[in-house]
Amino acid sequence: MSPRTGRPKSDNPKDIQLKIRADKQTISDLNYCCEKTSMSKSDVIRLGIQKVKSEVEEKK
Repeated sequence: MSPRTGRPKSDNPKDIQLKIRADKQTISDLNYCCEKTSMSKSDVIRLGIQKVKSEVEEKK
């Protein structure tokens, strides 16, 4: 048999899709953040969630 080809399996696969509704200003802000940080939309959203979570944990 030939060796297995393709990308290696991820330790933390991102296999859940999330769909949101957003207004034009929110999308404009997201695109601005992506341009300035050279990050993907998904990465910016993940970072935002992590920041909000840390703020909530600090208030406890």
